[in-house]
Amino acid sequence: MEFNYKVVYYLLPSGENPVKTFLDSLQEIQKAKVFRIFNIYQQYGLLQIIPHTRKLIGTPLWEIRIKGKDNIRIIYITHTEKSILILHGFIKKTQKTPIKELNIALSRLQTFKQLLDK
Repeated sequence: MEFNYKVVYYLLPSGENPVKTFLDSLQEIQKAKVFRIFNIYQQYGLLQIIPHTRKLIGTPLWEIRIKGKDNIRIIYITHTEKSILILHGFIKKTQKTPIKELNIALSRLQTFKQLLDK
């Protein structure tokens, strides 16, 4: 299977991979749901995952929404024309996206941009 699009995980400056750590913490069925969306994106692009995505108003961030009893959220940005950068993942327990979770993603985005500028 050939992938046209790429999913890139954010790495901390220390080399740690917080996105992978979050995904590894999920139950197998939850992981399968997330990776199914990633796989659809990798094959067909962002337009094919639109029912599962939403712009986070007032930020440059987007989220992939895994609904149902899981309510998993994956926060990302469009990195290049053919790749997305996954910044953060969490299990949503409230109606609104918690500010703490947004701040984590925004902080990682800022760090990423600073590293690109070097």
